[in-house]
Amino acid sequence: MVSDIHYITRSGWLRAAILGANDGILSTASIIIGVAAASTTREPIILAGIAGLVAGALSMAAGEYVSVSSQSDLEQADIEREIKELEETPEIELEELTKIYQLRGLDLDLAHQVAVQLTKHNALEAHARDELGITELSQAKPLQAALASGLAFVLGGAPPMLVAFLVPLSSIVIIQYVFTILFLILLGGVAAKAGGSSIWKAIIRVTFWGTIAMGITAIIGSFVGGIV
Repeated sequence: MVSDIHYITRSGWLRAAILGANDGILSTASIIIGVAAASTTREPIILAGIAGLVAGALSMAAGEYVSVSSQSDLEQADIEREIKELEETPEIELEELTKIYQLRGLDLDLAHQVAVQLTKHNALEAHARDELGITELSQAKPLQAALASGLAFVLGGAPPMLVAFLVPLSSIVIIQYVFTILFLILLGGVAAKAGGSSIWKAIIRVTFWGTIAMGITAIIGSFVGGIV
């Protein structure tokens, strides 16, 4: 028996991981390109790249944790309010649930029967899912998001750093750009495959915005290098 594959179960960690990896590649490469465009030696390029990689990973992890924690706090507050309402006004809550199922296409009698049965089974779960839109799969997980994002940033930033170490200084900007686009294409393909979406659409999206970001950074680096 073949079971269905549901990609939504991966949404919590996949979003944070893809965001972290994309930022890791693009931020690190952009820093390297910007500094390289204004520098005649390799040391400041490497130093800036490492500093950007470390700071970026910590910033991504902290930002994800704070952001998702705020979402988790809101969800918890709604759940606690729902618990209080279920204790104080169960009849009104049953009526609310009935109306929700009516709006989804059930007639009044069937909607009421479903609401009664689900309330008997687990009233809080029914209201969290159908009234608040909170399920076990969608519920915010701050630590998971923070770890996925921070680790993915490091993994994404490592290839541009490797390029900065190995390629000739005279052509580092062009080579870094080419390899970064390749890294972004690979990431876009992997992300699309993991999420079950269009591979070409993901590749075009990351390549387009990556090109713009690195191009602007290189222009600013060259301009600053010319006046410093």
